[in-house]
Amino acid sequence: MKILALALLLLITAGWWQGPPVQPGHQEKSSAGAPQGEFTTVKVDENVPYAEVNGTQLHADIYESSQKADHARPGVVLIHGGGWTDFDKSTMRGMGQFLARSGFVAVSVDYRLFHDNQNRWPAQLDDAQRAVRWLRANADKYGVDAAHIGAFGHSAGAQLAALLGMEETRDNSDAALAKYSSKVQAVVDVSGPTDFTSEHDPDGAAFLTSFFGVNYQKGADVWKMASPACQVSKQDAPFLIVHGAGDDQVPIAQAQELYEKLQGTGVPVEFVKVDDGHTFRSPEARRELALKTLAFFEHYLDSPRE
Repeated sequence: MKILALALLLLITAGWWQGPPVQPGHQEKSSAGAPQGEFTTVKVDENVPYAEVNGTQLHADIYESSQKADHARPGVVLIHGGGWTDFDKSTMRGMGQFLARSGFVAVSVDYRLFHDNQNRWPAQLDDAQRAVRWLRANADKYGVDAAHIGAFGHSAGAQLAALLGMEETRDNSDAALAKYSSKVQAVVDVSGPTDFTSEHDPDGAAFLTSFFGVNYQKGADVWKMASPACQVSKQDAPFLIVHGAGDDQVPIAQAQELYEKLQGTGVPVEFVKVDDGHTFRSPEARRELALKTLAFFEHYLDSPRE
């Protein structure tokens, strides 16, 4: 019943990937309307700088239980969607609070957005990898078990999260982070695109050509390297893939392809088809996502206790 209560908390949190931005500052927050004592409060450290790239400072929000733990907690990096062009870390506020109440340290991160031909791919992947390495470098400060870190992403963020479970650091030029791995130990991919080499509608192909800086005919290798389904190997982290059967933005066939390729290489993978669209508007879909996510991360990230 405790897990169900936590899932219900997520459902009543306004827009867990499109909610209103929270006010800056370090503060304690508790669940509005929750029965007294049923949930722990969550400590939120907001707008913490984790990197500066070409004059752009990148920030993270760190969610953790206000209750002290006698052991390091597993961490989860949360990556927002928005087509690599929109939204920010605040849209993961609900999931951050949910995971923090469930015993994780959740870190919602910003990354450079693509606008006016600036911040082309792979800037977004580099930033996501920096965030994971920064969290490992600061594991003691936030009470994180650096050997047990997962990634959760929605839509464009899911594509980034997937690659975090597949690839090691692409840009290792930051000497301060050079010794830390950017690869995570578990991935939750929600509504994510997985293969940019297929289904090229004119508008989509035009955007991706601009985003990748080259069209598919001349730069197929770039398009493939950005496609999780083209990067599958038996060394990949375990995956939970959750996708709406009625998704009209990212076809569910993309999720099916990734699932089959992971399964074919022996990577632990679960595929959950939800009766909803791209952003999971129904309470039933959100509850299912919350429960599946929690169970998955508890299974693959829960640190062994002495």
